[in-house]
Amino acid sequence: MSSNLYIPKTCQHCGNLFTARTTVTKYCGDSCAKKAYKARKRKEKVDAALQETKANQEAQDSITVSADSLSNKDFLSITDASKLIGVSRWAIQRMIKRGQLKAVPFGRKHIVARHQIENLFN
Repeated sequence: MSSNLYIPKTCQHCGNLFTARTTVTKYCGDSCAKKAYKARKRKEKVDAALQETKANQEAQDSITVSADSLSNKDFLSITDASKLIGVSRWAIQRMIKRGQLKAVPFGRKHIVARHQIENLFN
């Protein structure tokens, strides 16, 4: 069914004048519609990447904040000690096993005194 409407419009992609046969037409032709679609999808991908980068930055900031809160504690769990030094939990476990660090069992966890970690570097 064709309409008897002839509406002068401007293409939202290229800016050329065209005559639309419906009220909802946005583009002068199929090629402009495809190019606008590709531009819209490209923009969505860029926005998603920016959001991901922002989320990663916030995660890095929270790690920095937690490291600052660790510097105030006198006793640290093995996980906290590994974050403070920047090594894996298993490296701390090996140091305890070798006798380089002394850990005290506290429930199901082992606690390391902060001065023990500081003495490693002295």
